Amino acid sequence: MTVPFLDLKPDAALQAELDAAYRRVMESGWYILGEEVASFEAAFAAHCGVRYCVGVGNGLEALHLILRAYGIGSGDDVIVPANTYIATWLAVSHAGARVVPVEPSSRTFNLDPDRLDAAITPRTRAIVAVHLYGQPADMTAIVEFAQRHGLKVVEDAAQGHGGRYRGRRVGGLGDAAGWSFYPGKNLGAFGDAGAVTTNDEQLAERLRVLRNYGSQAKYYNEVKGMNSRLDPLQAAFLQVKLKHLDEWNERRRCVAHTYLDGLHAIPELTLPFVPDWAEPAWHLFVVRHPQRELLQQHLRQAGIETLIHYPVPPHLSTAYADCGWPSGAFPITEEIAHSVLSLPIGPTLDAIAAAQTVSAVRTFAAASGAV
Repeated sequence: MTVPFLDLKPDAALQAELDAAYRRVMESGWYILGEEVASFEAAFAAHCGVRYCVGVGNGLEALHLILRAYGIGSGDDVIVPANTYIATWLAVSHAGARVVPVEPSSRTFNLDPDRLDAAITPRTRAIVAVHLYGQPADMTAIVEFAQRHGLKVVEDAAQGHGGRYRGRRVGGLGDAAGWSFYPGKNLGAFGDAGAVTTNDEQLAERLRVLRNYGSQAKYYNEVKGMNSRLDPLQAAFLQVKLKHLDEWNERRRCVAHTYLDGLHAIPELTLPFVPDWAEPAWHLFVVRHPQRELLQQHLRQAGIETLIHYPVPPHLSTAYADCGWPSGAFPITEEIAHSVLSLPIGPTLDAIAAAQTVSAVRTFAAASGAV
């Protein structure tokens, strides 16, 4: 049996609800912003436990617009995780600010708060904390550090839908959070989509202007804004799916625990570490192995799809070659990039497929003498 990494086809049980949402939008005659977007914004804000949600075009623009709305740009520094998807860095660069990378914890792969002191400069304005793979960052330590230094805290929650930190949903733990609803996310649209959540009323008002050409009233432009508006059709689909997010995340948790229980005794395999205060969304289940390529090849031959998140750290990408970071500049991040492998996980992955994956990994380990 082939085990797909992630099945993106919509659940047949949702078809009637999705069809009704489609018809409602098509028959409304209103295809930019409007009631569908406002309705989803209210529902998602309530889900995250915050006062405001502003729908935008995608996750990168969500982060970029937060920084712009806070007036962060040229001449400013923004602390970012060295170990993250490049979109986190691009948001800072597009705002005109300078990225200041900080190494992750080697246990959680998230930004290490103990390294923040060494990264701060007189120009630092904000910290972007990423909930990587759906694992919440250590927000108490990050927020306390930021408050001591007068910094904004932006959550990159693109992989964190439904995750909790000390019992609270991610998305309301800092000053603002940027979300992606890319189709592969735990809460995914059928195309690009994004949002910002916040308790900051003034920020929400500025974001609504910035996302819409810098305008509150048509043809009257207050600032140099951009076109980054959540599509009403995607908003309607997302509202249907939001009702099922907690159930889907529970299914992901069951798969994760199957892996944790079945793979914990393999010496060379490093499993995800979950602190007591974290309830991951399990967007990804990422392991580390010194023979990552051989393990991936073995799993491929066994019919099991895997991915690597991410093979090239941002500081070694061609996009940031002008910054001059050499190989070895961020050794923990580079070691992670050289050894991580993401196993299949998702709400439609059943117990048989999860067990098949466990068996295949154990077979590889036995053949290499690790079990």
